[in-house]
Order: sequence, then structure tokens, then C-alpha cells
Amino acid sequence: MVDDMRSEITLFVNGKTQSLEVDNRRTLLDAVREDLGCTGPKKGCDHGQCGACTVLLNGRRIVSCLTLAVAAQGAEITTIEGIADGDALAPLQEAFVRLDGFQCGFCTPGQICSALAMLSEHAQGWPSAVTADVSPDAPLPELDAAEVRERLSGNLCRCGAYPSIVRATLEMAARKGISS
Repeated sequence: MVDDMRSEITLFVNGKTQSLEVDNRRTLLDAVREDLGCTGPKKGCDHGQCGACTVLLNGRRIVSCLTLAVAAQGAEITTIEGIADGDALAPLQEAFVRLDGFQCGFCTPGQICSALAMLSEHAQGWPSAVTADVSPDAPLPELDAAEVRERLSGNLCRCGAYPSIVRATLEMAARKGISS
């Protein structure tokens, strides 16, 4: 601890250990973008309502504009920059490009991070608000367009690329063998 207002933290961002001294009030979004240069997560609303800042924290999606950097101490953070394999796009990124799941691209990093986490949540059996049977012994809910739309509803797209975002996500689910 440097003083009462600053802390030394260590984050594992996109597979690399990063040590930072941050103001205790600094958001994870600002630390990742401004201190570490990962500009994929965007500052959209800065109120946790648009999803443009979505990153993965230990594999779970979070809005990084509402997460304090000090709260992520020791956590594994994955931004859009950590999803691709070098210069080769990840399969979901490739599907977004091919199926036009982006327009201006502002929301795309958050959409892709959210979709990856959503696919994992679904595979683990997590229900959504539109899942018909939420009993503990229910079979894995069918992953259809309605499920994807509901599960990604926290990520807004000003350009209205939602149909293509849903198609790209369902294509990725089909590749993993988890869609209808």
C-alpha cells in the first residue's frame, strides 16, 4: 500500500502479469485502457448500462466501468485483445466479421466478450429470464435466438446489428455443439 488513497495491485491481463499503482477509486476500465493500453473495452455510458466496457474477469463477464481496479487484484482479465490467437481472429470474431455482426465497431469488443461468456454460462446450465424450465434437474435449455437475445441484452448496439450478432453467436454455439 502506497498511501491511504493508492494501492499496488497485480492483474493478469490477456495472459501477462501487470503490476500497477492505482488510486483506490480508479475503475478497472480506466486502468486497463489508460494504464495498460488495452483500448478494446470502450467507455460508453460509464454507468454499467451499455456493455461496451465488458471484459472477462476470471472467465465471467463484467462491466469494467463499475468495477474498481483494486477489486480485481490477482484476477485474470481478458479483453478483446486477449481473445485472438496472434494475428488470427478467434472463431467468434471471424463470425462477427463474416456475418456483419458489427457496424461502427464501438460495441463489438464488449459484444464478443459477452457472447463468449454467455456461451460458457449456457453450457454450464445457467438459466436466463426466458428459460422455460429452471428446475434443478431440467435439461440444458435450448440455445435459440430468443435465448441469445435475452442473454446478451445487457450489451447495446447503437447501429442495430442485433440480428447479425445473434447469428454469429448461434453459429459459434453450433460449432461447439450447444445450439438447437
